[in-house]
Amino acid sequence: MAPPRDWDAASYQRVSVPHEEWARSILDRLELGGDETVLDAGCGSGRVTSLLIEQLPEGRVVAVDGSPSMAEKVREVLRPQDEALVSDLVELELEDQVDAIFSSAVFHWVLDHDALFSALRGVLRPGGKFASQCGGAGNIDRLRDVTREVQEREPYAGYFDGFEEPWNYAGAEETEERLARAGFTEARAWLQPWRIVPPSPAEFLATVCLGPHIDRLPEDLREPFVAEVLAAEPEPLTLDYVRLNIEAKAPGS
Repeated sequence: MAPPRDWDAASYQRVSVPHEEWARSILDRLELGGDETVLDAGCGSGRVTSLLIEQLPEGRVVAVDGSPSMAEKVREVLRPQDEALVSDLVELELEDQVDAIFSSAVFHWVLDHDALFSALRGVLRPGGKFASQCGGAGNIDRLRDVTREVQEREPYAGYFDGFEEPWNYAGAEETEERLARAGFTEARAWLQPWRIVPPSPAEFLATVCLGPHIDRLPEDLREPFVAEVLAAEPEPLTLDYVRLNIEAKAPGS
């Protein structure tokens, strides 16, 4: 299994404005009391972690990300009682179980959802809550089609020999089945269309959507590649996101 890719944390912090709205919808569903220990699974640069911290004035956040630059960036918003760790989520182990798990816009980057949910179940205390959202079936389909077309053009084509998209945009029913296999109860998953017009379109594409593509290109072709993808999209750039929402609990009191 390939290790998680590192990210440009500073760029992600600038452009990930839509992620705040997604995160607030998850926090509403999590219904925190304010004194829990909560895992932020795939914390990113801290923009969303800050929202979680606001909900935990007497609690604690364990922020985990596979990207060292993201884990370093999130430390800027953490309090003394909070903690940041670098770990692949499918290999996650914690000294103590957490009261709740929160995750926003992360799980579609994990190809093995069975292993992911099994690892998360292992760190959640009996009766603990789990709420998240990520990209689901149908997510950014038009952008993905456009990107494939640009990949096949010269001078880019040779750099994408053997390239496979690094996303797992799962459906609701299969996700509920995986959660049940992992040992969660009261598992519920549903898809939700969510159209956005991102700020700074070129930087948003390069950082959030096309990072794995950019990584395969030499420096002098990265900006032109993003520009060609952007030119093939209508103006303003509008992305048809589909969010996979997840709710579940660990069995027990």
